Amino acid sequence: MKELFQNADWKKEKHTPVIEVAAGAGKKRLIEVAVSVGKEIPHPNTTAHHICWIELYFLAEGEKNPCQVGRAEFNAHGASVQGPDTSTVYTKPEAVFYFNTEKPGKLMAASFCNIHGLWEGEADLGLV
Repeated sequence: MKELFQNADWKKEKHTPVIEVAAGAGKKRLIEVAVSVGKEIPHPNTTAHHICWIELYFLAEGEKNPCQVGRAEFNAHGASVQGPDTSTVYTKPEAVFYFNTEKPGKLMAASFCNIHGLWEGEADLGLV
């Protein structure tokens, strides 16, 4: 599956998931992680072209396998019984996840665009 995932600088590519860790992440504190798609260049999120979901994984230092922190699905893309892009309801592909860990490691996000496929983003998680 590795060859199916695409990656690019999120400042130049609207499909790459951006991972942002709230300040003060620590071993004894709940860690807040926001993941978004289209941070610098907005993604259209229309009926014809939208982000379907975002997933967040965490690979703790010294571990072999990551764990899934969470998944967010985005199901409102302007579609209605009147046709494509006739609704006034559109989702924004952004989710906030919370978790605890005793170890630093790597955060990995995956997103899926119905037109352009799978995308990935990564960020290191250091703990204070």
